[in-house]
Amino acid sequence: MLRNAQLVLVASLAMTLFSLGFAKAQGTAAEAKAMLEKAVAAVKTDKAKAIDMFNKGEGGFKDRDLYPFCFQISDGKLLAAPERVRGQDARTLKDAKGKTYGEDIFKAATQEGKVNEVSYEFPKPGASTPSPKTSFVTKVGDLGCGVGYYQ
Repeated sequence: MLRNAQLVLVASLAMTLFSLGFAKAQGTAAEAKAMLEKAVAAVKTDKAKAIDMFNKGEGGFKDRDLYPFCFQISDGKLLAAPERVRGQDARTLKDAKGKTYGEDIFKAATQEGKVNEVSYEFPKPGASTPSPKTSFVTKVGDLGCGVGYYQ
């Protein structure tokens, strides 16, 4: 009887630890907003250094599936983004259903200090199939920058 109770306790503990670890596998909306605020401050301090840190995931700019992205307002060119889209015109990005979400992201960078939300589908890091994602996007000088989280 004591052995059965021990097994139940161990199984419960394992499930709790697994669920806690799983819950932390994805960034949250609040964490994405906080990272965007940090990214905006970094761009304002030293744009070139910030872009480099974003692309390398240094300085706390890569946390699980959270990372900043930035594009030039003048031509939409993605300067900081996953390698598969870096260098492309953000306005041309489409999801698997053909929705041109890049245009929505580009339009969301309208005003400094104003953060807009854009929902679309994009593959999680290391995946090829798209997942629902929402990005917080704002204008920072001559850049549009955002951080997204998966739902």
